[in-house]
Amino acid sequence: MNWKKALVAVPLSLSLLVPVTGGMVSAAEETKPSVVTPAVELRSALDLLLSEHAYLAIETMRKGAQGAADFEASAGALNANTEDLSAAIASVYGEEAGNQFKQMWNDHIGFFVDYVVASGSNDEAGKEKALNELDQYRTHFSNFLEQATGERLEAGALAEGLQMHVKQLVGAFDSYVAGDYEKAYEYEREAIHHMYMVSKGLSSAIVDQFPDKYEHTKAVTPAGDLRSTLNHLLSEHAGLAMMAMQNGIDGSEDFAASAQALSDNTDDLSAAIASIYGEEAGKAFKDMWSAHIGFFVDYVKATGANDEEAKKAALAELDGYRADFSTFIETATDGRVPADVLAEGLQMHVDQLVAAFDSYVSKDYDATYESVRGAYAHMFGSSKALSGAFVDQFPEKFEVKMPTDMPKTGMGGTAQDQMNLVWMMVGLLATAIAAGIVIRKKTTN
Repeated sequence: MNWKKALVAVPLSLSLLVPVTGGMVSAAEETKPSVVTPAVELRSALDLLLSEHAYLAIETMRKGAQGAADFEASAGALNANTEDLSAAIASVYGEEAGNQFKQMWNDHIGFFVDYVVASGSNDEAGKEKALNELDQYRTHFSNFLEQATGERLEAGALAEGLQMHVKQLVGAFDSYVAGDYEKAYEYEREAIHHMYMVSKGLSSAIVDQFPDKYEHTKAVTPAGDLRSTLNHLLSEHAGLAMMAMQNGIDGSEDFAASAQALSDNTDDLSAAIASIYGEEAGKAFKDMWSAHIGFFVDYVKATGANDEEAKKAALAELDGYRADFSTFIETATDGRVPADVLAEGLQMHVDQLVAAFDSYVSKDYDATYESVRGAYAHMFGSSKALSGAFVDQFPEKFEVKMPTDMPKTGMGGTAQDQMNLVWMMVGLLATAIAAGIVIRKKTTN
């Protein structure tokens, strides 16, 4: 694998579902597990676009409720995501299907907007009408996907999954409006995770429908599951971090809840390590990951205080962190991810989050959401490189066992499946921690 390209490149393309097989492993060529097969690339592309939709939809609904100055830019980012999704569908099923998808997808976003507007005017009848429209949408959209996939996905089961999507987005919004911010972010995390189940089922259906197009590879494999799990955790980290930074500078009432959601994302990794290797190893990982989040918090505080020296100090701490973390990963993967390449990717992560924040503070909202989308997508390159290294290092743990049945719901998999893969991945990292790797910690005065 080209580690530099995987770590640094931002995987945004308007035809993400068209397989580009250069450098990938086909079924005929595959002698050991891989995260870079055409089918796994398809699944990862859908991971990105569908999870980003949920993330941006919830944030845009909140901006609407706030009457925020950046609402239009946030809505613009959500619309751009729709354009990417529609073009991706067209690349598989043709322009007519892509246009049909776009119309239905835009409609359902519009119904959520109607719900937000009705909530703002305390119009209960308007809210009920919007929910009824969403109920009709999920029926039409489920039938569309069932037909498009040659009944590989079942409309009834798809409708159930779409109802969950509606419940999660409406729940996140209603909880936010009611001031129950902890519940609002709980719904947001559930909504983001749910879309990875959708991409799992949809990618399975597409590669089953067009096996030649995807080199007869499978979207759902142990290696593919690992990459998808890392897609989820790393992109969610970036998304939550950017919104927490906005909330911090604004002094928003939901800042504590957004920071807690970001902390919970960290806990998903550190608790898994602790469950396998004990509390000491879990704490070591948590301290390392939490430290770099703390440096971003320092940058936000310094910005609020107009303290340029403190801002520089926070960036210097982040620079030190990326060097140490890169060395840590290089050691953990036995050199499969070179420290200098990873450090370059981490610098891009830092630059994107800081750019998204700085442009927000300066009220250049179009630039803000361009950076938001870039930072979110960038993490998918990081997860590709890291999962590739883990699979290459321990191929026996990711041997392909062909499923007897393809997911029929579009939701495929369970939360326990995801956590088992997280445990496997963090176990590899914890091995390095247990071996005595020294992690640089933030110094205190």
